[in-house]
Amino acid sequence: MKILKVVCAKGRTGFYFDDQRAIKKGAKTDGFAYVGEPVTEGFTSVRQAGEAISVMFVLEDGQVAYGDCAAVQYSGAGGRDPLFLAEDFIPVIEEHVAPLFVGKDITSFRQMCEELEAVEVEGKRLHTAIRYGVSQAILDAVAKASKMMMCEVIAKEYDLQPEWRQIPIFTQSGDSRYDNADKMIIKGADVLPHALINNVETKLGKDGAILKEYVEWLRDRILEVRGSEEYNPVMHIDVYGTMGMAFGVHNYTEMADYIATLAEAAKPFKLRIEGPMDAEEREAQMQALKALTAEIDARGIDCELVADEWCNTFEDIKYFADNKAGHMVQIKTPDLGGINNIVEAVLYCKEKGIGAYQGGTCNETDRSAQVCVNLAMATQPDQILAKPGMGVDEGYMIVYNEMQRILAYMNAKNA
Repeated sequence: MKILKVVCAKGRTGFYFDDQRAIKKGAKTDGFAYVGEPVTEGFTSVRQAGEAISVMFVLEDGQVAYGDCAAVQYSGAGGRDPLFLAEDFIPVIEEHVAPLFVGKDITSFRQMCEELEAVEVEGKRLHTAIRYGVSQAILDAVAKASKMMMCEVIAKEYDLQPEWRQIPIFTQSGDSRYDNADKMIIKGADVLPHALINNVETKLGKDGAILKEYVEWLRDRILEVRGSEEYNPVMHIDVYGTMGMAFGVHNYTEMADYIATLAEAAKPFKLRIEGPMDAEEREAQMQALKALTAEIDARGIDCELVADEWCNTFEDIKYFADNKAGHMVQIKTPDLGGINNIVEAVLYCKEKGIGAYQGGTCNETDRSAQVCVNLAMATQPDQILAKPGMGVDEGYMIVYNEMQRILAYMNAKNA
């Protein structure tokens, strides 16, 4: 089966690009917008519309395989590639990617992704968002040519024997951390609520009191609203480095003291804290998170730390996992470029005995979310992010429904 054409379409994502550095420096919300000047290069405002590029492979039998190029909400932050704007990068795809595939035979997912990953423009690899979307189209093309589901292609090419079971789904609230928590509880989300704690003064509290009050409220709300005592979700809160800002990046004792109070407040539910500090550099971040992880473990504090900031690429993930920097690693899917790297990252984390959280960003699309579900069903990470968006319902629906379609199909096929 050959690829006849590569077609690109400008698209919107399920959320926005936000200038994380500007927000951390005190940019204030005004309605849904932010007041203040952007800090990160490429931004024209602190919050601006998220953009995507749909990449379509027209196959010789008339089928169309496609994937969506998208970048994370906090583009340009934490060592990532720069802001991803469709008009800037469609010409790059048309000039440097399309010739790689047009007129060529569809071979294997892994081989075609290796060819994509090798492309350089002016001595630099393609933007992670381009590799992300094009590799999705590659997987869809191989699946269509093989008459298989995308998850089956991954299982076959990586010699996996998945159980074909539901993966815990993690929902994120955005700033509507109260109303959206109710939605999560009602729908029975396995992991919740993210909570978007990205400001010390207004969300964490200078002494951490604001977040502690929220954890206590969330605990009580789950107990009040849940439909069954069997529903015991994990509390997973992303603090975007604000604990380090409040207590000191290297003040492991006080951070651990504070985390212990949160873990106690969360009981009877399990607690995870993502991104406790941001050391502003990869090695410094790994060392700081490693030290705090060791402190948490030595004191027997019932909380898992999740690596996020400065843990972006597959190489970063291996670096953090090898050094036990965190109990779990977020595999932030658009940051890894080709989705083949997501597969490799999940499998590496499982091999190393560190939690694998197949994450991503609210700033993706329905298509990238569906493809990511297929990867997760084959590789079996510890949890998968409901995406895109911050409204809970839409992202949860997309991920849950794709998962159920796969399960129903595989059960019927194997019956």
